[in-house]
Amino acid sequence: MVVMGRVSAPHGVKGWIKVLPFTQDIDGLLDYSEWWLGRDGQWRQHQVAESAMHGALVLARLEGCTDREAAGSLKGAEVAIPRQLLPESREGEYYWSDLLGMDVVNRRGVHLGRVAKVLETGANDVLVLEGEKEVLVPFVHGVILNVDLAGRCLAVDWELDY
Repeated sequence: MVVMGRVSAPHGVKGWIKVLPFTQDIDGLLDYSEWWLGRDGQWRQHQVAESAMHGALVLARLEGCTDREAAGSLKGAEVAIPRQLLPESREGEYYWSDLLGMDVVNRRGVHLGRVAKVLETGANDVLVLEGEKEVLVPFVHGVILNVDLAGRCLAVDWELDY
């Protein structure tokens, strides 16, 4: 599953939810008629009855979600799409979910850690590595040398003491 947003709150009294999208194009979720909502990797499939953009948020009404209480119970749930339903990424672009768990080594072959999460900072994305200590690595050209999706390894021009 690729997490593409999070339910932030109910919207109105008729079962609509507000979703904060994590997609590059904020309307990316509107392309899918089925969403999987869940917490801690436990997913449940939902049919999207209606959806629309509302500023930087996506508003949606899911089948069977008919009132504010039902919508409120979804607050905090992640919204995901199965990876196989997403378009292939273009050369040099990666889904964040594909980077999670990858080993990261620098030019000298030092293992810096594994990608635990990716932060969007506005200026650029940042990889958060877990290892001996937490390391933050900017995901920018010049720092990221190679992304080997098949080998599950990232090569970077970075040191532990940066």
